[in-house]
Amino acid sequence: MASSTTATTHHPGGDDLPTRSPVIGWLAVVAVMLGIFSIVTTEILPIGLLTRIGASFTISDGMAGLMMTMPGFLAAIAAPVVTVATARIDRRLMLCVFMVLLAGANFLAAVAPDYWLVLVSRVIVGIVIGGFWSIGASLAERLVPAESVGRATAVIFSAVPLGSVLGVPAGTFIGDLAGWRTAFVAMGVLTAAVLVMLLIVMPPLPPRRTTRLTVLRTMLDSGATRFALLLTVLVVLAHFGTYTYVTPFLEQVTDVSAELVTVFLLIYGAAGILGNFLGGSLVVRHPRATFGAAAGMIAAATLLLPVLGQWKAGAIALLVVWGVAYGAVPVSSQTWFNKANPDTPEAASVMFTASFQATISLGALAGGFVVDGSSPSTVMTLGGMTAALMVVAVWVHHARRPAGPDTT
Repeated sequence: MASSTTATTHHPGGDDLPTRSPVIGWLAVVAVMLGIFSIVTTEILPIGLLTRIGASFTISDGMAGLMMTMPGFLAAIAAPVVTVATARIDRRLMLCVFMVLLAGANFLAAVAPDYWLVLVSRVIVGIVIGGFWSIGASLAERLVPAESVGRATAVIFSAVPLGSVLGVPAGTFIGDLAGWRTAFVAMGVLTAAVLVMLLIVMPPLPPRRTTRLTVLRTMLDSGATRFALLLTVLVVLAHFGTYTYVTPFLEQVTDVSAELVTVFLLIYGAAGILGNFLGGSLVVRHPRATFGAAAGMIAAATLLLPVLGQWKAGAIALLVVWGVAYGAVPVSSQTWFNKANPDTPEAASVMFTASFQATISLGALAGGFVVDGSSPSTVMTLGGMTAALMVVAVWVHHARRPAGPDTT
């Protein structure tokens, strides 16, 4: 992998690193991170505002959960389709186009008079997620020297927990002060600022290894890719089937005020940042153990929430465990896909993004049916059981391959 990275880093084609300032390269990494931060925050912003938006349009919590289902579903389709369709277009241009679309989606949600227009905006968000993630997640090796690629990748992926620790609580806080529509306006303004930064610091990025659908199909012939897919589906299904409805749980079961929900989500997100960097440092050496431990912690937290989450202290403690665990999930999943496909990093990112986002959609949809038909506590229990299945899958894999997965 190191030799491949070095080759692509100094590959002739317009963005040869020795001719660029290292500072500019790192600013470009930060710009990609902020772009993903904007995307992640926009995607999961409705979690903190779910009950407010539902009340605004007089719809149920489960129906409001479609705001989480739509982006994931569209992102799963957009990841391969958009990446393949734009394979010959400069990646810098595509990143900027996606930021324009994201800003427009946020502003549309902010002024939507009917709920169906909010869902249209979420469709646009899904397209942006699929395209930007698939391109941006694999760009570190083109922006910084080979010896800094690992750190740059960790910086890019830190956008995921940062979206929880800063984005969602901040959006919820703005929603408390000025209404949920203002939260989407703020996200639109932030996205526009990221667009300006991308235009200033991002170098031209002509495509190098064109991603084709045949490459994606071939990837599925690998046992390591299929196992990464299985683990990702189980743990993401468990997480988003439950976390999408954590606000109704905290309000109805833990009996906290809307203002206090913001604090709880802030604590969860802070734990997620810790989990991201812990997971990033451990997953390279222990991919199976790191991913399995994260799923086990999610299982424990969600299974115990209906019992201990009746008390504020218990809910906070379990949210910390949950946050640390989920913080390690995206980087663990991406690492599995990259190790399974070291010669096609963008294609690996497409597979990661499509599977991750499709399962977000499925989890939010399934959780919505359960929460409308039963209760938030039932959602937590079922999600915990799903995460436990992922732990079993890791254990079985270890028993069959004691030396580790065939890519590690």
